[in-house]
Amino acid sequence: MKILVVEDDPDIRQLLHLQLTTADYETAFATDAASALAAARRERPDLILLDIGLPAGDGFVVMERLKSFPDFEMVPVVVITARDQREGERAVELGARSFFQKPFEADDLIAEIRRVLGQ
Repeated sequence: MKILVVEDDPDIRQLLHLQLTTADYETAFATDAASALAAARRERPDLILLDIGLPAGDGFVVMERLKSFPDFEMVPVVVITARDQREGERAVELGARSFFQKPFEADDLIAEIRRVLGQ
């Protein structure tokens, strides 16, 4: 299964890559809102792990735009954010399956990804 990680921080991207590949997931990456949409079309992920605080548009913009494409309306989104809990709750209201505040425990994130993917 492939996970698209949309994260602008290179250290967090690297950490997520290691955690996800160790858990036997393929990874693809985008670093901002604009490249996230192009990467989603190109990579056809099974799940999108989305940061809210992104350059060139935030994660909320990405979620809204993804909903406008029929191919992606059923792709689950799990949000990760350094912002407060209200931002995560807003993401869930907009359709995210769940959210994690940074810093987060890798085991908890992997368990949630597996749950969302029905594994």
